[in-house]
Amino acid sequence: MGLLNRNHDQRQGARAVHITRWRRFKMFWVNNLQQAIGSLGDLSRTPWSSLMTIAVLGLSLTLPSTLYVVVKNSQAVSAEWDTAAEISLFLRKDLQTQELQGFRERVRLLEQVESVTFVDRDSALREFRETSGFGSAIDYLQTNPLPDVLIVVPTPEYRGVERARALLQQLEQEREVTSATLDLQWLERLQALVRVVENSFAGLGLLLCIAVVLIVGNTIRLAILNRRDEIMIMKLVGATDGYIQRPFLYTGFWYGVVGGIIAWIATSLLVWWISASVVRLAALYDSSFRLTGLNFQDMMVVWAIAIGLGLLGSWIAVRRHVAAIEPR
Repeated sequence: MGLLNRNHDQRQGARAVHITRWRRFKMFWVNNLQQAIGSLGDLSRTPWSSLMTIAVLGLSLTLPSTLYVVVKNSQAVSAEWDTAAEISLFLRKDLQTQELQGFRERVRLLEQVESVTFVDRDSALREFRETSGFGSAIDYLQTNPLPDVLIVVPTPEYRGVERARALLQQLEQEREVTSATLDLQWLERLQALVRVVENSFAGLGLLLCIAVVLIVGNTIRLAILNRRDEIMIMKLVGATDGYIQRPFLYTGFWYGVVGGIIAWIATSLLVWWISASVVRLAALYDSSFRLTGLNFQDMMVVWAIAIGLGLLGSWIAVRRHVAAIEPR
């Protein structure tokens, strides 16, 4: 009878044990930390195979990140070329000096205009005489046939095709203007070419990211199959799928962490390698253009993408294959 009472008291004491929410929260993170360190230890026990998978992930991300550098620099070049999107306003010849100054100031104050340059007819004629090769023929002219010109440079927001055309139409309606020109065809071709390059590189980068997910997923799948018996035993003793899946998810996380660092280094080396050729090419066009690589923010984005792809590939693998393993 005393033994029964003692067993009853022990069961009552066991039921009286209460785990607080704070303790559960703390144990959750402790367990996650242990599993993260354990998955890193598993990778260190198979260094060559792990390094090969990580290298494939990092080098696969190197090409999209390098293409991003190319697109970023091409956008910078096209932004410089956009300054050539100038509107030339040919003014009436009967305007007085005060009228010219007033019209120039009125155009300069427009919110769509960045700068205005006035070219008087005499300066334009001298420049034409020096550059055209018809200096002797021009000397026979009794009057200057050229008008005064305002060269208007739109703000960056109005250098696109549609907005530049709208600004051109607005300025053509001014009474001081006889005609206006803006070469939009080359600008349209430039923007179309830049869009083709951006879309092509984006599509190629997306395909390479999908390839990274598949590579990581297949690697994690093989790791799950190699530990099939261990997973069956863990399920027999009551381990949940989530508990079993976490080490494999952390493996994908470590793949992404180290793979992102490899992508940084490889991209920096590629940019350094081709920058000298770009400088020589720019010098042929009398340009001081320099190739700029990934800044710190870009590197953080590449690292985050690498970690995300590693986690996504491992998550796809564990969700399917861990759940499919059941003890018989």
